[in-house]
Amino acid sequence: MSTRSRGASSSDKPARSGTTLKQNGNRPSRGSDKNNTGNSHKKPHSSKHRYKAKPTSAKPKVAVEDRKIILFNKPFDTLSQFTDGEGRKTLADFIPVKDVYAAGRLDRDSEGLMVLTNDGIFQAKLTQPNSKSPKTYWVQVEGAPSEGDLDKLRKGVELKDGMSLPAQIEVMSEPVVWERTPPVRFRAAIPTTWLAITIIEGRNRQVRRMTANIGFPTLRLIRYSMGNMNLGQLQPGEWKEI
Repeated sequence: MSTRSRGASSSDKPARSGTTLKQNGNRPSRGSDKNNTGNSHKKPHSSKHRYKAKPTSAKPKVAVEDRKIILFNKPFDTLSQFTDGEGRKTLADFIPVKDVYAAGRLDRDSEGLMVLTNDGIFQAKLTQPNSKSPKTYWVQVEGAPSEGDLDKLRKGVELKDGMSLPAQIEVMSEPVVWERTPPVRFRAAIPTTWLAITIIEGRNRQVRRMTANIGFPTLRLIRYSMGNMNLGQLQPGEWKEI
């Protein structure tokens, strides 16, 4: 059941139901105080960073009093669009608000924060590469990557569509979050590791491809924040207007 909370801010007034999302223990100190600022990202200095995003069909800017911004916790196995001809779950199954559009997509097999708006300028600020708006993901990978492995992600790795930009990568405690349905399939003999990954790009399945590149496939991916907005207390399928 969706929960709507009017007048809430993006950080201090979560939806009325659900439990607070948090991590066990403290957040890692290395760069953790900059996860939502993007200040520690280095500017690309090589032609190897050749990825160029496709232009988006952003909607026009609207007056402040008419602006709508919705935060939504997308459940697993839900499309990040409002229509589908194959009967799969879409945003329309949860959000009964007209004329809002997703600011960036989230893969069907990923979970977590989506931002929807009717303001094309705001949408572009969150999604266009030039804006360098940070997005933080909580990522469970198979195996235990070393600092050397993680340094590769921090510097950028070669993907099919070009080098990834430098990213913030930290090992984190397992977050206290909802159970996924269906549950993640683990291999009993192989440990898993949770990472906090902050990027300023938004390529198709980028985080999954980055971890696969260094030999540690992603088992579960939750987008925790976009810009200065985060999941707060939103549970899967819940949304609020801010």
